[in-house]
Amino acid sequence: MIKRNTFWNDVGKNRTMLLMIAPAALLFLLFSYVPMAGIIIAFKQYNYSGGVLGSPWVGFANFKFFFLSGDAWLVTRNTALYNLGFIVLSNVLQLAAAVLLFEVGGRWFRKIMQSALFLPYFISWVVVGSIAYSFFNYDVGTINSVLASLNMEKLDIYNTPAYWPYILMFFHTWKFLGYGTVMYLAAITGIDTEMYEAAEIDGANVFQRIFKVTLPNLTPTVTILVLLSIGNIFRGDFGMFYNLIGNNGLLFSSTDVIDTFVFRLLMNTNEIGMSAAAGVYQSVLGFVTILLANYAVRKFDQERALF
Repeated sequence: MIKRNTFWNDVGKNRTMLLMIAPAALLFLLFSYVPMAGIIIAFKQYNYSGGVLGSPWVGFANFKFFFLSGDAWLVTRNTALYNLGFIVLSNVLQLAAAVLLFEVGGRWFRKIMQSALFLPYFISWVVVGSIAYSFFNYDVGTINSVLASLNMEKLDIYNTPAYWPYILMFFHTWKFLGYGTVMYLAAITGIDTEMYEAAEIDGANVFQRIFKVTLPNLTPTVTILVLLSIGNIFRGDFGMFYNLIGNNGLLFSSTDVIDTFVFRLLMNTNEIGMSAAAGVYQSVLGFVTILLANYAVRKFDQERALF
């Protein structure tokens, strides 16, 4: 008679792996799941004397204020469109850079280029904001100084919203290009070399090897990374937007995202409940988006879905 494994038998059998994953699980529990209880603040008129539990309930009044403020659609649109652009442009360029590094150059060239591409990832957004200011400042910025020396009209970049979608796309891509390239390059090096050898024997050139061997084998990696990115499509990179834009109200129409809106709402009004309501709205949108994206992937290829 075959004895069925119980839950505790499985725990004992896999105790080593469970101990290895315990620190990460504890980290997520303490910093991601336990704080979720604070969601009730979004439904309360929070005050410091009553605290989280003692503040009076106001139902959906905080959400009503957020939607009636006139900024809900603007910041939601900006957040989604920026992140969609980041996902598409970053993944395409990271994938292209990884393939080029794998196919071109020797070992030392590849290492030098990896380090050069990875370096911007470690630069703080505060420093990037200072670099951008030194380039775009109207009076003493590098760009306008060059234009003035050529007797050309200066660009008022910090007062022109139309420039900033392109600027933000550039800086985001520049900062994260190396990080994504390393991940894709690691996936490429994990492809069976016999497939490349067989393709060469069959007479395949470099481009044929890329499109017939490399890219098809990278599809699972691309799918997972895109799904993880889609989960954050309604979360703006606060560090990037705030340090590049700051509180420049002239640029809010094209640069304001949910994260910066919540921050300003909290700092200007001190209404914690209203800020929490905007945060809950953001989290719900992200949760629904990842469910829909994962469902679409499951319909296309069940093995490549996250769950």
